[in-house]
Amino acid sequence: MRGRKPKPTSVKILTGNPGKRALNHHEPKPIAAIPECPTELNPAARAEWDRLVKDLAPLKMLTSLDRAVLATYCQAYALWTEAITAVHKFGVMVKSPSGYPMQSPYIAMANKQAEIMMRIASEFGFTPASRSRISVPSDREPTLFDYAAKNDETDGF
Repeated sequence: MRGRKPKPTSVKILTGNPGKRALNHHEPKPIAAIPECPTELNPAARAEWDRLVKDLAPLKMLTSLDRAVLATYCQAYALWTEAITAVHKFGVMVKSPSGYPMQSPYIAMANKQAEIMMRIASEFGFTPASRSRISVPSDREPTLFDYAAKNDETDGF
Protein backbone atom coordinates (compact mmCIF):
# COMPACT_ATOMS: atom_id res chain seq x y z
CA MET A 1 0.00 0.00 0.00
CA ARG A 2 1.40 3.40 -0.93
CA GLY A 3 0.97 6.75 0.76
CA ARG A 4 0.01 7.54 4.31
CA LYS A 5 -1.83 5.10 6.51
CA PRO A 6 -5.51 6.00 6.72
CA LYS A 7 -6.62 7.48 10.03
CA PRO A 8 -9.32 5.62 11.93
CA THR A 9 -12.70 7.34 11.79
CA SER A 10 -12.62 7.85 15.55
CA VAL A 11 -9.40 9.86 15.26
CA LYS A 12 -10.84 11.90 12.38
CA ILE A 13 -13.88 12.78 14.51
CA LEU A 14 -11.72 13.68 17.51
CA THR A 15 -9.49 15.92 15.37
CA GLY A 16 -12.45 17.61 13.71
CA ASN A 17 -11.94 15.89 10.33
CA PRO A 18 -9.51 18.53 9.02
CA GLY A 19 -9.48 17.05 5.48
CA LYS A 20 -13.31 17.20 5.33
CA ARG A 21 -13.38 13.84 3.58
CA ALA A 22 -16.30 11.46 3.99
CA LEU A 23 -16.21 9.44 7.20
CA ASN A 24 -16.47 5.67 7.18
CA HIS A 25 -19.43 5.01 9.47
CA HIS A 26 -19.19 1.26 8.83
CA GLU A 27 -15.70 0.93 10.31
CA PRO A 28 -15.42 -1.73 13.03
CA LYS A 29 -15.98 -0.25 16.48
CA PRO A 30 -14.47 -2.53 19.12
CA ILE A 31 -15.75 -2.10 22.66
CA ALA A 32 -13.45 -0.23 25.05
CA ALA A 33 -12.00 -2.73 27.51
CA ILE A 34 -8.83 -3.29 29.48
CA PRO A 35 -6.99 -6.23 27.93
CA GLU A 36 -5.50 -8.87 30.19
CA CYS A 37 -1.73 -8.55 30.72
CA PRO A 38 0.13 -11.36 28.92
CA THR A 39 1.88 -13.78 31.27
CA GLU A 40 4.96 -13.76 29.00
CA LEU A 41 5.94 -10.23 30.03
CA ASN A 42 8.85 -9.90 32.43
CA PRO A 43 8.50 -7.81 35.64
CA ALA A 44 9.76 -4.56 34.06
CA ALA A 45 7.38 -4.95 31.11
CA ARG A 46 4.49 -5.74 33.50
CA ALA A 47 5.21 -2.59 35.49
CA GLU A 48 5.07 -0.54 32.26
CA TRP A 49 1.85 -2.34 31.26
CA ASP A 50 0.24 -1.43 34.59
CA ARG A 51 1.39 2.20 34.29
CA LEU A 52 0.02 2.60 30.75
CA VAL A 53 -3.28 0.80 31.37
CA LYS A 54 -3.90 3.05 34.39
CA ASP A 55 -3.54 6.12 32.14
CA LEU A 56 -5.28 4.78 29.01
CA ALA A 57 -8.31 3.08 30.59
CA PRO A 58 -10.08 6.28 31.71
CA LEU A 59 -9.69 7.67 28.16
CA LYS A 60 -11.39 4.53 26.74
CA MET A 61 -8.49 4.17 24.30
CA LEU A 62 -7.96 0.45 24.89
CA THR A 63 -9.78 -2.57 23.51
CA SER A 64 -9.01 -6.26 23.74
CA LEU A 65 -7.59 -5.99 20.21
CA ASP A 66 -4.77 -3.77 21.52
CA ARG A 67 -3.30 -6.45 23.78
CA ALA A 68 -0.46 -7.63 21.52
CA VAL A 69 0.53 -4.13 20.40
CA LEU A 70 0.61 -2.83 23.96
CA ALA A 71 2.54 -5.93 25.08
CA THR A 72 5.07 -5.34 22.28
CA TYR A 73 5.55 -1.76 23.46
CA CYS A 74 5.99 -2.86 27.08
CA GLN A 75 8.49 -5.59 26.18
CA ALA A 76 10.45 -3.13 24.01
CA TYR A 77 10.47 -0.74 26.95
CA ALA A 78 11.79 -3.46 29.28
CA LEU A 79 14.55 -4.42 26.81
CA TRP A 80 15.41 -0.74 26.30
CA THR A 81 15.81 -0.18 30.07
CA GLU A 82 17.97 -3.31 30.30
CA ALA A 83 20.21 -2.11 27.46
CA ILE A 84 20.50 1.41 28.90
CA THR A 85 21.40 -0.03 32.31
CA ALA A 86 24.15 -2.08 30.65
CA VAL A 87 25.46 1.03 28.85
CA HIS A 88 25.62 2.84 32.19
CA LYS A 89 27.43 -0.12 33.75
CA PHE A 90 29.92 -0.93 30.96
CA GLY A 91 30.12 2.40 29.13
CA VAL A 92 29.47 3.52 25.58
CA MET A 93 32.80 2.15 24.36
CA VAL A 94 34.04 -1.38 25.14
CA LYS A 95 37.11 -3.36 24.13
CA SER A 96 36.74 -5.70 21.18
CA PRO A 97 38.17 -9.25 21.40
CA SER A 98 41.25 -7.95 19.57
CA GLY A 99 41.68 -5.18 22.16
CA TYR A 100 40.52 -2.21 20.10
CA PRO A 101 37.80 0.12 21.37
CA MET A 102 34.39 -0.31 19.80
CA GLN A 103 30.84 0.90 20.39
CA SER A 104 28.97 -1.14 22.98
CA PRO A 105 26.53 -3.61 21.40
CA TYR A 106 24.01 -2.43 23.99
CA ILE A 107 23.80 0.91 22.16
CA ALA A 108 22.42 -0.80 19.04
CA MET A 109 20.02 -2.82 21.17
CA ALA A 110 18.77 0.32 22.96
CA ASN A 111 18.36 2.18 19.67
CA LYS A 112 16.35 -0.66 18.09
CA GLN A 113 14.00 -0.91 21.07
CA ALA A 114 13.58 2.89 21.13
CA GLU A 115 12.62 2.77 17.43
CA ILE A 116 9.99 0.10 18.13
CA MET A 117 8.66 2.08 21.09
CA MET A 118 8.38 5.30 19.07
CA ARG A 119 6.42 3.62 16.26
CA ILE A 120 3.93 2.12 18.70
CA ALA A 121 3.83 5.29 20.82
CA SER A 122 2.60 7.35 17.89
CA GLU A 123 -0.22 4.82 17.29
CA PHE A 124 -1.44 5.13 20.89
CA GLY A 125 -0.92 8.89 21.21
CA PHE A 126 1.97 8.59 23.70
CA THR A 127 4.00 11.38 22.06
CA PRO A 128 3.22 15.10 22.41
CA ALA A 129 2.84 15.46 18.62
CA SER A 130 0.42 12.54 18.28
CA ARG A 131 -1.50 13.70 21.36
CA SER A 132 -1.89 17.21 19.96
CA ARG A 133 -3.98 15.81 17.10
CA ILE A 134 -6.55 14.26 19.47
CA SER A 135 -9.27 16.14 21.34
CA VAL A 136 -10.81 14.31 24.28
CA PRO A 137 -14.38 15.44 25.02
CA SER A 138 -15.20 16.72 28.50
CA ASP A 139 -17.36 14.64 30.83
CA ARG A 140 -20.47 16.59 29.86
CA GLU A 141 -20.04 16.20 26.12
CA PRO A 142 -20.99 12.95 24.40
CA THR A 143 -18.09 10.60 23.78
CA LEU A 144 -17.05 9.00 20.50
CA PHE A 145 -18.87 5.86 21.59
CA ASP A 146 -22.10 7.86 21.96
CA TYR A 147 -21.71 9.14 18.39
CA ALA A 148 -21.00 5.62 17.15
CA ALA A 149 -24.09 4.23 18.92
CA LYS A 150 -26.22 7.07 17.53
CA ASN A 151 -24.99 6.36 13.97
CA ASP A 152 -25.70 2.65 14.40
CA GLU A 153 -29.26 3.42 15.51
CA THR A 154 -29.90 5.68 12.51
CA ASP A 155 -28.35 3.15 10.11
CA GLY A 156 -30.83 0.51 11.29
CA PHE A 157 -28.23 -1.79 12.89
